[in-house]
Amino acid sequence: MTEALPQEVIRIKRDGGRLSRAQIDAFVRGLTHDTWSDSQAAALAMAILLRGMDPAETVALTEAMTHSGEVLDWRDARLAGPVLDKHSTGGVGDKVSLLLGPIVAACGGVVPMLSGRGLGHTGGTLDKLEALPGYSVTPSRDLLLQTLRVAGCAIVGASERIAPADRRLYAIRDVTATVESVPLITASILSKKLAAGVSALVLDVKVGNGAFCTTLAQASELADCLEQVAQAAHLPCVALLTDMNQVLGTTAGNALEVREAIHFLSGKVREPRLLEVTLALCAQLLLLGGLADSLDDARRASMQALESGAAAQRFARMVAALGGPSDVLRDARLPSAEVQIDVAAAGAGFVTAIDTRALGLAVVALGGGRQRPGDAVHPGVGLSQVLSLGAMVDAGQALACVHALDAASAQAAARAVRAAFTLGAVAPAAPWLVRACSPDAGPTHSATGC
Repeated sequence: MTEALPQEVIRIKRDGGRLSRAQIDAFVRGLTHDTWSDSQAAALAMAILLRGMDPAETVALTEAMTHSGEVLDWRDARLAGPVLDKHSTGGVGDKVSLLLGPIVAACGGVVPMLSGRGLGHTGGTLDKLEALPGYSVTPSRDLLLQTLRVAGCAIVGASERIAPADRRLYAIRDVTATVESVPLITASILSKKLAAGVSALVLDVKVGNGAFCTTLAQASELADCLEQVAQAAHLPCVALLTDMNQVLGTTAGNALEVREAIHFLSGKVREPRLLEVTLALCAQLLLLGGLADSLDDARRASMQALESGAAAQRFARMVAALGGPSDVLRDARLPSAEVQIDVAAAGAGFVTAIDTRALGLAVVALGGGRQRPGDAVHPGVGLSQVLSLGAMVDAGQALACVHALDAASAQAAARAVRAAFTLGAVAPAAPWLVRACSPDAGPTHSATGC
């Protein structure tokens, strides 16, 4: 049929037309079986970016990409609870996945979390976990099931059989300036989660100068689209907006974030903003999964999982089962950087603004992320003791501590970090932290509606 020819599909969307489900299916088959060239796929991606997609088109694209490969089915897996998951759109210092999986598992959920690697200035959960010696992010199906049964959670990478059309399309979008399309982002995120066979999903849509969505309007549009398409695909889902105008927690960098997560789970230290975001997301997921009767009950259960040590034990079981240190809470065997220097403030005042993206890029420049595909990641580098907005500092006081491979890269990072902080004489107003966009999602603590 001529209407399914690549050039015809591209022309229809280029001119602002609506694609039929058959045309979208043809496009996704072309991605999967290489009957569409990269240039044709890039042309349609650009047309979608410029012309958009209506809800029905976005649902059709999501469902077609979901079924472009294997769709997991956990019904015969003898798991102990509902299969739940969480996704973040990416931020700096975002180690919530390392905390949420074990907390939800301790509350009765099962979390087979398919995570990704660092992208641009944002960190990747898989890169963080690979800082643990021996930890496998590509377990066999049998090992994955075994881990879920003993720990209730397994944070791993998606196999190449999961949503292969998305894998190819994302690589094309990444080099053709079409990443920012809301329909394409929505289909990319949800196709992988639907293919993973989860029964409920919570989404952490980051917003701020350290996120891909820099404004509330952008983040709200994406969150709304994600919720609507998930609902159409019969996946219970809630999206929360969370602030990314500063590092989440006090660290940014792979091994440093894992260490902070272990300290958090063990109760040694829990940075308040990181705790609030984690509890808000956990509560929504437990409620969606039928493991709590209200958000308040879900928050209490999540906090109890932390305070009792049950969440920490779930994390330890997961790490050991996937080949990491056998007693990660006592000895994580995390690598450290050779050079560590404090970044001294040039003057005194309150921290009134932070260029969070610049901090993420500083970590990448240190070797904590990839500047080109295939680059090796150095797990020990990054930033620790990063101050938050509103902190009062004296001249010479540390804004953060740089962990580097050598003195030259440490000094370069220190200059970038110092430039990223703005100091003023008046303390800024306390920033918002969590917002619920869906009116029927219920309130979140310390949050306002969109």
